[in-house]
Amino acid sequence: MLRRLIASLLLCTGWAAGVLPAQAQPRTVVAEYDGIIHPITAEFVGQVLDRADESGAALTVLVLRTPGGLLDSTRTIVSRMLEADAPVVVYIAPSGARAASAGFVILLAADVAAVAPGTHIGAAHPVPAGGGEQQGGETMAKKAASDVAAYARTLAEARNRNAALAAEAVLESRAFTDREAVEASPPLVDFIAQDLDDLLKQLDGRRISRFKGEEVVLETDGIRIERVEMTRRQHFLSAIAHPQVAYLLLTLGMLGLTVELWNPGSILPGVVGGTCLLLAFFAFQILPLDTVGLLLVLFGIGLLVLELKVPSFGALGIGGTVAILIGSIMLTDDIPGVGVPYSILVPVALGLAGLILFLGQLALRAQRARPVTGAEGLIGKVGRTVAPIGPDQPGHIHVHGELWQATSSRPIAPQRRVRVTGIDGLVLQVEEAEGTATEST
Repeated sequence: MLRRLIASLLLCTGWAAGVLPAQAQPRTVVAEYDGIIHPITAEFVGQVLDRADESGAALTVLVLRTPGGLLDSTRTIVSRMLEADAPVVVYIAPSGARAASAGFVILLAADVAAVAPGTHIGAAHPVPAGGGEQQGGETMAKKAASDVAAYARTLAEARNRNAALAAEAVLESRAFTDREAVEASPPLVDFIAQDLDDLLKQLDGRRISRFKGEEVVLETDGIRIERVEMTRRQHFLSAIAHPQVAYLLLTLGMLGLTVELWNPGSILPGVVGGTCLLLAFFAFQILPLDTVGLLLVLFGIGLLVLELKVPSFGALGIGGTVAILIGSIMLTDDIPGVGVPYSILVPVALGLAGLILFLGQLALRAQRARPVTGAEGLIGKVGRTVAPIGPDQPGHIHVHGELWQATSSRPIAPQRRVRVTGIDGLVLQVEEAEGTATEST
C-alpha cells in the first residue's frame, strides 16, 4: 500500500516522466548515413551498434540512403548487424532517397526493413572490383553475380522476405518502388513510414524474429531517442573516399608535381601537388582502383610532356589527351551505382591536358630565353671603349651603366661602340659594333 502511494505521488509530481534516471527509460540509438558504402561506413555502423549494445538500448535505427558501394564493406556491416544485441531497423528515408546495390543487401539483413514514401530499392548487380569483368570474362562476372544473389536469398529467407525478388535485384538489376516492395508477396520490406516518429509508432508492439530465432516484441511508446553522429575524422575520410573527390585530388596532384618539376624551387605547386596526391592514394586504398586506368593516365601525361619536346605535329598531344580520358573513365568505374560522371571526367581531362601543354610551353620558353640579369645578361649588349683595346692590350669599356675590363681580337680605339660577344670570368670579350644604336643602358 505504501509503495503504491509513493508511486502515485511520483506520477503526480512528474518524477516518472523526467526525473527518473536515464537508464530506467528505454532508448533507441538512431544514426543517419548518406553516401557510398566503404570501410569508413562499416566502421561508423559498427561504432553505432557497439554504442547500442553497451548502453543497453532496446532498438537501433539506421536511417540510410546510398547509391551502392563495396561488397566487402557490406558483408562487414551485415555480419555486425546479425550479431547485435538490440534489434536493428534499417529505414530508407527521406522521400526521394534510395538504397541501391549494397544498400539493398543491408536492408534485407535488417530485423525490420522500412522505407519512406517515394523511395526505391534494388539494382544490386555486382561489378567486380579492379576490372574483374574485363579480366575474367563473362564466366567470372556470372560467378560474382551468383555469389551475391545467393547471399541476398539467404538474408531474405532468414527474414521471411521475398527471396525470388531479392535474387532478381542482383541477377537482373531490378529495382522496386516503395509500393512494389511492400505489396510483394511475401514483401521485400515490412512497411512504409512517413518519418522517424511514424516509424517508432508503427514499431510499437510489433513482434519480430531475430536472425538466431528468438522472438522479440518491440516497445517504442515514449522511447527516448539518442542520436549518434560520425566523428570529424570519419566525416573527412568519408568525403575523401568519394570517387569524384579522389579523381580531382589525383589530377590536381599530378598537375602540381608536373609544374614543380618544370620549375624547381617553386615549392607551393610541389607541396600542394604532393598533398593532393597522397590524399588521392589514401582514397584509392579505400576505393577499388583500376591499375590499368591509372597507368593510362600517367602514360597520357608522359605523351603530353613529349609533345613539348618532340615535333609530332600534334599526334603526341592528341594521344596523351585520349589516354588521360580513357584512363580516367577506367580509374573509378568499379563501384556499383557510384562513379565519376562524364560531365566531370571530360572537362577535367581536357583541362588537365590543356594546362600541361600551356604551362609546358611557358616553361620551355623561359628556359630558352636569353638571360637578362647577371654577367650572362651582358652578352649582346652594346657599350663604348674607355681606353684602347687589343688582343694583348686589355682595356675597359662602359656598358650597362658599369665599367668592365674587356679584350678584343682586333685593336679598337677609344670611344668606339663595341658589342659584348662573350665573358671569361670578369673579363668581357668584345668586337667593334659600327653602325649600331646608342649605348645600352
